[in-house]
Amino acid sequence: MSVEHLDVLIIGAGLSGVGAAYHLMKHCPGKRFAVLEGRAALGGTWDLFRYPGIRSDSDMFTLGYNFKPWTHPLAIADGSSIRRYIDETARENGIQEKIRFQHKVLKADWCSEHATWTLQVQRGDDAEPINLSCQHLLMCTGYYRYEAGYTPEFKGREQFQGEFIHPQLWPENFDYSGKNVVVIGSGATAVTLVPAMTDKAKHVTMLQRSPTYVVSLPEGDPLSAFLRRWLPESWVYRLARTRNVAMQMAFYTLAKVWPSLVRKLLLGLAKRQLGADFDMRHFSPHYKPWDERVCVVPNGDLFTVLREGKASVVTEHIDGLTAKGIRLKTGEELPADVIISATGLELQLFGGMQVTVDGVPFEAAKSMGYRGIMLRDLPNAAVVLGYTNASWTLKADLSSEYYCRLINHMDATGMRQCTPRDQARQIKNAPFLDLASGYIQRAAGKIPSQGDRAPWKLYQNYLLDLALLRYGKVEDGYLAFSSPQVGATNARATAV
Repeated sequence: MSVEHLDVLIIGAGLSGVGAAYHLMKHCPGKRFAVLEGRAALGGTWDLFRYPGIRSDSDMFTLGYNFKPWTHPLAIADGSSIRRYIDETARENGIQEKIRFQHKVLKADWCSEHATWTLQVQRGDDAEPINLSCQHLLMCTGYYRYEAGYTPEFKGREQFQGEFIHPQLWPENFDYSGKNVVVIGSGATAVTLVPAMTDKAKHVTMLQRSPTYVVSLPEGDPLSAFLRRWLPESWVYRLARTRNVAMQMAFYTLAKVWPSLVRKLLLGLAKRQLGADFDMRHFSPHYKPWDERVCVVPNGDLFTVLREGKASVVTEHIDGLTAKGIRLKTGEELPADVIISATGLELQLFGGMQVTVDGVPFEAAKSMGYRGIMLRDLPNAAVVLGYTNASWTLKADLSSEYYCRLINHMDATGMRQCTPRDQARQIKNAPFLDLASGYIQRAAGKIPSQGDRAPWKLYQNYLLDLALLRYGKVEDGYLAFSSPQVGATNARATAV
């Protein structure tokens, strides 16, 4: 049976995958490609997550694509609005026709002799997987496992008589009216769920082991709303995007240079909204700002429900679950009809597919990120990820644009294979993601490292990446190019 061959295969039809398809169509218009999506709908995270209040954790002027203005009045948007935005982008640009739904990639093997990827793909409920091949692979699968989130072992869980839910697998039409709800966690999901569930719940308690920095941002953007009366939508979007990128970078830099000052500022803003009598130990982390992500709440909604008594915060360790709730290490028992384990994600690269190079399994944990896009010793492949200190799509857009530049450079020079190499092994390893968050630490043995210098270092700096990825030289001494033929190799290597 013949194997269908395409120039490029994009894995994943979420925010990153649809964006990558757009850039490929714009910058490499002659390339034949398809988008393989394991689920039955596009949207990725924004289609998978359906828990109450699901929304962006950054503004949509920077989370939106660089080529499609966000025109919704809300700058911090709900999940369904983001899903419609992604769907609109796909339909307006003819990307919808390129997506093959219910195509889950099980395995991808690179053959150096033919400079070709061969993918084993499970198509719907078919008994046997099919094979597809391509020259370039763009993995836009994010970095977490879709099948399930992270849930720690809770002693006595089998005794609990109520509902126990992880937000990633939220039951459809779940009714929590009049119930006591305990949300375990203090990250972005928890601070979203708590105010959202006070609409129907009897009471909502956020049970955290340790506090998180939380900052309130306006849900809308009055300045952009005003400017829309006078300026074209694209101008308004570009102005808001530029302003917000500058503010994000300034805040992050300030936090790293003067952490004590930023800590004092964040705690002061929180106390102002919570009231003078609120116990601030619940919002006073032991770590410095941006050692973990800072959580955003629109219009201070979390602070509002705490101030009004609709919700409460408990900072304590869990001893175990009981029939009627949660027993704390102090001996106190929190009554609960519903327990929500907002305890994080399970990190997973490549969407769970097995990746091999010439039949040998590729071990990501032993590799190193190149420009935060490619991986050392992995040919003709990009892993499209976003920033941890700014909006995801800022980096995802730049990554896709860069890889299109690389494809065009290879075509222009007659090269069919490109591999990041560090032949001398002089680059020192550092953690790929410089965050102390639990989900990052749990995955330390699964994800690649970064280096201590360019182009292996991950700077988490949009302006620097913009200059390097959009305008920098493609051949920098660390990319090995070749044009292998069957039975022979005609190589031009530029690796050091």
